[in-house]
Amino acid sequence: MPENNLSTANAETIISITGMHKWFGDFHVLKDIDLEVKQGERIVICGPSGSGKSTLIRCINRLEEHQQGTIVVDGTELTQDLKNIEIIRSEVGMVFQQFNLFPHLTVLENLTLAPIWVRKTPKAEAEEMAMQYLERVKIPEQSKKYPGQLSGGQQQRVAIARSLCMNPRIMLFDEPTSALDPEMIKEVLDVMIELAESGMTMLVVTHEMGFATAVAHRVIFMDGGEIIEANDPDNFFNNPQNDRTKLFLSQILQH
Repeated sequence: MPENNLSTANAETIISITGMHKWFGDFHVLKDIDLEVKQGERIVICGPSGSGKSTLIRCINRLEEHQQGTIVVDGTELTQDLKNIEIIRSEVGMVFQQFNLFPHLTVLENLTLAPIWVRKTPKAEAEEMAMQYLERVKIPEQSKKYPGQLSGGQQQRVAIARSLCMNPRIMLFDEPTSALDPEMIKEVLDVMIELAESGMTMLVVTHEMGFATAVAHRVIFMDGGEIIEANDPDNFFNNPQNDRTKLFLSQILQH
């Protein structure tokens, strides 16, 4: 996918992680992570369960705190400074495995809550923007329903639209399809592919290797809290360099 690489080669670095470590108690969950992400770059992160993938992206918006090294997001370093954390979180959208929607609010209310309260967007403007994003994820007709009235795939698309309502520069996805029934996975991946084609910077933790092939500029393989291998999709899948990568791919690609 060389044309994709050309588009990001000269782009500015939007995320820079240097020598980053994280522990949970005595457990060394992330070890000496170095990663640079260019604006508009789309990165898929894969690896076995417990390899640190989700923890890595959760550190990027301070849902988890790193203990060593530096993380700089869009020119702001993540430190204990709450102001910096707020700045970064306003730039970074996140979509989780579980949809994390408020069950007592309608779809439209879920989407407008943060713009109204955090961005101080007038209600009418927030609702208009929310409807545009519901159109984009192809469920505008569900705006008056409550999350419990929707399928899992529809709820995840609402969660994506909710993140987009904050106009993030970066989107993080933490296994966004793993809680879904197989027939709903495609509808969520289609929305993510459309988002990728719009030029959004994306880091996606997923086992959906077809998505990685279609969308990623780079695929990163993690194991044991380390980045073991990173390459463009073609080389990553067809010419893996590390034995651990080869084993992982043989296990997931045969299913």
